[in-house]
Amino acid sequence: MTKILAFAGSSSPTSTNHQLILNVTNRISDHHVEVLELHELEFPMYSIVEEKEGIPQNVKFLYEKILEAPALIIAVNEYNANVSGFFKNIIDWLSRVERKFLDGKKVLLMSTSPGKRGGASALEYCKNQFPRFGANVVESFSLPQFYENFDSEKGLVVNEVFDLGIIDVVTSFSQQIKE
Repeated sequence: MTKILAFAGSSSPTSTNHQLILNVTNRISDHHVEVLELHELEFPMYSIVEEKEGIPQNVKFLYEKILEAPALIIAVNEYNANVSGFFKNIIDWLSRVERKFLDGKKVLLMSTSPGKRGGASALEYCKNQFPRFGANVVESFSLPQFYENFDSEKGLVVNEVFDLGIIDVVTSFSQQIKE
């Protein structure tokens, strides 16, 4: 049984990407999954001045959680065709703790948004950047038009084609992370 750490890179307590994380992690029964809500943690904006004051406790906490898990499920949100400032700030801090903070981690990378592209630009950004930090992005998935394809009250993907896509990605990811 592999330990998986899952989180959405969003500062919103009503994050659509966090809802997607919950849907996906509820499908995994053959691994131990821990879901973090990053919006509950405070992260100061990274700067050289901040760094001189030391690495913030919440950055250290997240770094330690990442170290403990050989596999990660990360859902990235998109603002203006890029990752959110909140998530980019977290990446910047983690890379200051250890440049290869994702070294050897197998990652399922996801994104969703209300738009037709489902956060595809943020997803592509992370697919290109995460290997620079040591990650092996083994699967990815984008859910477009979140509010048409997801029932937030039930926590379910209502579009059968996208639901089957998630099943395929989760099954493949689960197989690839077996110890």
